[in-house]
Amino acid sequence: MAGLFDKQADLYLDARPNYPSEWFSKLADLTDHHGLAWDTATGNGQAALAINDLAFDKISPCKQVADHYERVIATDVSESQLKLATPHPRIDYCHTPLSMSEDELVELIGGDNSVDLITVAQAVHWFDLPKFYAVATRLLRKPGGIIAVWGYNDVLVSPEFDAVQYRFHAQTLPYWKYPNIQHIFDSYEALPFPFESVGMGSEGKPLKLEMPKTASFEGIVTMIKSWSAIITAKEKGVDLLPESLVRELETAWGGSDLIRPVVYKAFMIAGKVRV
Repeated sequence: MAGLFDKQADLYLDARPNYPSEWFSKLADLTDHHGLAWDTATGNGQAALAINDLAFDKISPCKQVADHYERVIATDVSESQLKLATPHPRIDYCHTPLSMSEDELVELIGGDNSVDLITVAQAVHWFDLPKFYAVATRLLRKPGGIIAVWGYNDVLVSPEFDAVQYRFHAQTLPYWKYPNIQHIFDSYEALPFPFESVGMGSEGKPLKLEMPKTASFEGIVTMIKSWSAIITAKEKGVDLLPESLVRELETAWGGSDLIRPVVYKAFMIAGKVRV
């Protein structure tokens, strides 16, 4: 997985939607303590810094996880992603290769029963879930520790644009390399989540959320180009995003210069260790 995302790491920083600061405030309100948070698969640190901007080409720091916790450990298997992360005095960015053992990972983060909040943004579907949940269960403070996982799939623009992008998305399906990607397509409806509900989604019943954003056409195309399926298809000699399709998307958008509101459909599940 690390190598796969290394290839488009430079596209991620400006191409992804941003998570509302209210999400982090609500999650922080659920934890009994505010000493240590772990943002796993942090990528370029979007969740760790909770950046919130009004366009793809401008990033401004907003309410941060670090505003609520004394220390944040932000980890990723991709060194290229971490190199794009924004420095912050309360955030420690750590490379966690897949070769790390469960004990090594627990020790790196803070030890058993040490973490107040674990966040996983747009990534848990890539994980070895039994291993990750075992680590999370060990790390979470008991009582009072919270784990939250969330993702997003559809971006709603207009009936015209959405019809073209749904047809395009169907063509990408054979090139998503990991079987658990279906969890993101299913809005985490079938994602195993062995934690007790805290009122922000639960196993089989994720909390449905929306992320409004003002976007440019270039920003949307950049986001699409960062999909791992696009990279995988290119490696196989298949261009899923030819110029003709880009022009069709541009026409449906309303022209390349148009800035318009879009809505990303998101979903969250949060819980605590069952006792």
